[in-house]
Amino acid sequence: MTERYIAFDVETPNCANDRMSAIGITVIERGVIVDGFYSLVNPEARFDYFNVQLTGITPEMAVTAPTFSELWEEIEPLMSSGILIAHNAPFDMGVLAKCLCAYGIDWQSSASYACTCVMGRACYPGLPNHKLNTMCDYLELNLNHHNAGSDSRACGELLLDYMRRGLNISRYVRRYDLSQRRTVGRF
Repeated sequence: MTERYIAFDVETPNCANDRMSAIGITVIERGVIVDGFYSLVNPEARFDYFNVQLTGITPEMAVTAPTFSELWEEIEPLMSSGILIAHNAPFDMGVLAKCLCAYGIDWQSSASYACTCVMGRACYPGLPNHKLNTMCDYLELNLNHHNAGSDSRACGELLLDYMRRGLNISRYVRRYDLSQRRTVGRF
C-alpha cells in the first residue's frame, strides 16, 4: 500500500453541501508532512448565514477566488497522488463528489479514502467524542477550526499520531463511489 496520504478538508457555503467555499490539502509522505495547499473557492452559489458564521468566509471573500473547475486543474494531481484522508470523511468525500458532478468533471469512478475520526475512536476510545477540535485539544495540536487549511493540517497530524501509535492504516481504507456518492467497500 502507498505511503502517500492526501489529507483534505472542505468548507461549504450553505446547507446543500454541494459546493466548496474553501479547500485545504496536506500531503503526507513516508510519515512526514511534505506539502500543503489552501484556497478559497468561488462556489457560484448562495451563502447561508450559519456557514458564514461557522467558517468566516463571506460571499465577498469568495467572489474573486477560482471556481472549483478552475481550481481542479491545479489540485487534481495532488488529489490523485495518494489515499485521501479526512476527518468525518464521508462528508468531505460527498462534497467532492457533488462538485465533480456539478461541474461535469470526469475524474475517476471511485477513490480510496480513510477517516481520521473513525481511526481516532480506535486509538483513543476513552475520549468523550472524536470531533476534530476534541482530538486536537487532547493531543495539543494547533487548530484554527473550520479553516480548511488548518483542518487539513490537523487531520494530517492526527494520521501521523495514529501511525506512531502503530495503527494499521490499511485496515481503515475504504472505496468511495464518486458517482453514487457512497462508500462501496474496503480498498
